[in-house]
This record gives sequence, structure tokens and C-alpha cells, in this order.
Amino acid sequence: MLENYFPILVLFAAALAIGVGAMGVSYLVGPRRGYHEKLDQYECGFAPLGRIRMRFDVRFYLIAIIFIVFDIEAAFLFPWAVAFKSIGFVGFVEMMLFLVVLLVGYAYVWKKGALEWE
Repeated sequence: MLENYFPILVLFAAALAIGVGAMGVSYLVGPRRGYHEKLDQYECGFAPLGRIRMRFDVRFYLIAIIFIVFDIEAAFLFPWAVAFKSIGFVGFVEMMLFLVVLLVGYAYVWKKGALEWE
């Protein structure tokens, strides 16, 4: 029974060898010249202003999470639209319930003022 898994083991070993080999070649061949500009911190093409470890506003994370939620919604809409004819009325109702839940969440976020950036 274990002989059925031998090709998987060979594939895993080959992938590991390629990965380690590529890192080894890069280490051996790559340049090791460090200079001030290369080792300095980088922030949008100019020297950083203020502390490096400054805290971000919570609204940044909130907007990012809201974006991800609605991005995932769009990702679910594409396969549903492709398979719309084959899933029938039940699939339509389920997607409408999904959209209603998201719409209620969007209304809640809007009402709380999370989308306003001041």
C-alpha cells in the first residue's frame, strides 16, 4: 500500500531540493555589498518622518476589514452568476439572502460612521 505514495514522496523531495538549491545558489552567487542607502529604512521613496514604529489609526484596519468583506462578496458573485441557470430558484433565493445579510452589515457600518475618514 505504501508504494502508492512513492510518487508523492519523490515529488516532495524534488520540490524541496529545488527550493533549497535555489536558495543555496542565490546565497553563493549573490552580491553581499551593503551600503548606507540600501541598509536605511525606506518609506515611499523618501526618508521616514518621525518614529518608525508609530501606531496606525484603528480606522485604517476597519476600512481594510470592510474592504475584504465586500471583496469576498464580489468573489462569491462571479461563480454564482456563471452557474445561475443550473442552480435554479433555490440558488437564487440563497444568494439573495446572502446579499441581504451583507446589505444589513453595510447599513450598520454606514450608520456607525465607519466609512467616514476625518
